[in-house]
This record gives sequence, C-alpha cells and structure tokens, in this order.
Amino acid sequence: MKLNPAIIRIKNLRLRTYIGIKQDEIDNKQDVLINVTIQYQAEQATNSDDMQDALNYRTITKRIIDLVENNRFSLLEKLTSDILAIASEHPWVIHAEAEVDKPHALRFADSVSLCLSCSKR
Repeated sequence: MKLNPAIIRIKNLRLRTYIGIKQDEIDNKQDVLINVTIQYQAEQATNSDDMQDALNYRTITKRIIDLVENNRFSLLEKLTSDILAIASEHPWVIHAEAEVDKPHALRFADSVSLCLSCSKR
C-alpha cells in the first residue's frame, strides 16, 4: 500500500511574546496562539517504528517556543514567517503551514490571525 504524506498538526500552542507596534505592545508581552501543519513522507517510519525515521515534533515545538518567547516582533508576518521556517526546514518536509492568532487585537473580534505556507515540490 502506498501511503499519502503524513500530516503532523501542532494545535493551539499558547505562548507569550512581544508583538506589535503600539507602545503598550512593545512594553508588554501578549498571548499568541500558534497552529502548525507539516507534511512529510512517513512510510519509512510506519514500517520501522524507529524514531530515527520520523520527524520529531517535540524538537520542532521546542524550537518554536524558544523563537517566540525569546524575541520581539513588530508584525505578525515576521513572526509567522519565522515559525514557518522552523516547521519547513527539515529536508523530509514537503509542505508546511503556520498560523498565528493574536487574541483581542481588534475590538469586537476574538482575534486576528495570519497564515503562511510553503511547498517543496
């Protein structure tokens, strides 16, 4: 049986960072909600049951946490792009998507989000 690409989903990663251009946003950390989707051919991992044959989502998540919590961002575009770069850097990745929500960024809205994706096909 030929498997379609595996899809890893990191859902609702809740972190705090400096994000924005208003003085209050520059001075105070805000909540962000991060979702990442990564596609890769996992057939070797499904056959071997060996971690060496799989993408390590824990390692990817730890790198995203380090990026978000230890940096400052003016724009959602930059933050999302940097997260996408981490999610897509492994050579096995064929497609990745990152979405960052900034809760309460607009009055009367739950959040504002930005989504970016890339493919290596």
